[in-house]
Amino acid sequence: MSDLNNTVKHNSYFEGTVQSLGLDTDKGNATVGVMKKGTYQFSTSTVETMIVVSGIMNIKLADGEWTKYAEQEKFEVAANSKFDIVCDTDVAYICYYA
Repeated sequence: MSDLNNTVKHNSYFEGTVQSLGLDTDKGNATVGVMKKGTYQFSTSTVETMIVVSGIMNIKLADGEWTKYAEQEKFEVAANSKFDIVCDTDVAYICYYA
């Protein structure tokens, strides 16, 4: 029997160079995704916690400095803000949000 609440949501951004799958976890809503090498800017509506699974993300939070995050490192992004990402290689990540 199909349950619409258990479907996996697919997101695609920046002409397909960033893609993620949305799911519900024991830690709340999450996306698991990949980013191809490139430069991106995202905005948030809720607090987001991102964990790098593979690769390195160079992150600039609003009014912050560039910081490098490697495999298994995490960072938090404030709600209703923008942040910049530069990936020098392909990256995999998981993002938890409210």
